[in-house]
Amino acid sequence: MKFELSQRFYFEAAHTLRRKIDAAGSLRIHGHTYHAEVTLAGKPDPESGMMMDLGFLRQEVGKVREKLDHHFLDEVAGIGPATLENLCAFIYNDLKSALPNIQRITIERPASGDKCSLMPNDNI
Repeated sequence: MKFELSQRFYFEAAHTLRRKIDAAGSLRIHGHTYHAEVTLAGKPDPESGMMMDLGFLRQEVGKVREKLDHHFLDEVAGIGPATLENLCAFIYNDLKSALPNIQRITIERPASGDKCSLMPNDNI
C-alpha cells in the first residue's frame, strides 16, 4: 500500500512582478494570500502505522512558512521573480532534505483562481 499525507498552510506576502499582460499593476508592490500544500507519498512504518509523524511534518512546514509569511518576496533569497512556479520550487528546495518523499507542492491564490503544482518526480 502507498499513502499520501498532506499538510496545508497559508501565508500573506507582497511582491512585484515584471510581465507583459496586466503589467502596470504587477510592477507596483501588491500582496496576496497564498495557500500552499505539501504532499508526501510512501508506506507507513509497520510499527507506528504512520508514514510520518504529523508533528514533524508541521514543524518543517512551519519553518518554510516563517520565511514567506508577511515578507516582501522580492527580497527573499532563492525565490527569484515571485511567480507561483518559483514559489513551488522554493518550498520544495527548502523542504526536500527534511522531507525526501515529497510528491507534490501546490500553491494557490483562491481570490484570483490561480493554482500551480510541482511534482518533482514526474518527467515532462
